[in-house]
Amino acid sequence: MQFTAIGTVAVTIVMLGTFLYVRETLTTFGQGILKQIEIAVYLDDNATDAQAKQLAASLAADGRITSARYVPRAQGLQEMRGRLGRDFDTSLLTANPLPNAFRVSVSNVDNVPDVAASIGKLPGVAKVDYAADTVTKLLRAADVIGRVGMAMIGLLVLTAAIIIANTIRLTVFARRREIAIMQLVGATNMYIRMPFIAEGIIAGVVGAIVAIAVLAVAEMQIVPKIASTLQFVPFHVNELQLAGELLAVGAAVGLVSSWLSVGRYLRA
Repeated sequence: MQFTAIGTVAVTIVMLGTFLYVRETLTTFGQGILKQIEIAVYLDDNATDAQAKQLAASLAADGRITSARYVPRAQGLQEMRGRLGRDFDTSLLTANPLPNAFRVSVSNVDNVPDVAASIGKLPGVAKVDYAADTVTKLLRAADVIGRVGMAMIGLLVLTAAIIIANTIRLTVFARRREIAIMQLVGATNMYIRMPFIAEGIIAGVVGAIVAIAVLAVAEMQIVPKIASTLQFVPFHVNELQLAGELLAVGAAVGLVSSWLSVGRYLRA
């Protein structure tokens, strides 16, 4: 039963650690994408220089905006040529089709829709464009997947806790005579409870250590291969912090399950 309890905790912690690793990686990746979002403010072709300066002053006065870079149409065409390279043939163009524009960055990504809406009402603005809608949908999908994953992890943690609790209850049942004698000589419930609680904590911690070792080997063997394929995804996770969290979860599962199982027997 002890090996079963340790193995169950180890499997649970492996799945929990994998989920936390993936979630932190996706969160870092999503935040990096959101930080790169810019609001493209396209000016009307008939906008005057005075309107452009007034618009720049309005953008600078908005506390939600961190930067507003003016991009003349000639510079915009040059930047497009640099991005597209040979795929962008300008030999057939008789005139520059791009309008003058501002590239606006916002301090808080949640304010992007409101800032874009307010900019669109300013004089001289023809169109406002940003890609936050698509990114927000992706992050919402990731949030739903994360919640489903947390529910599954919760079920696994509950399973591990039940197995540890049953293990402790069997141990308590096997030592019921010793416990009865200890109660007769005046031992307190806490004094009787502590060895069994320590046994549960040790089972949880040992299971967590086994899981951390498995995760460490998996990180060294699997993550580099995935990172070489998905080079745009940052795989930067604080391993020491994650290991500490997993150890805490293992100890907490062992503590709570053993405390409850021994408490039921002593109350009986």
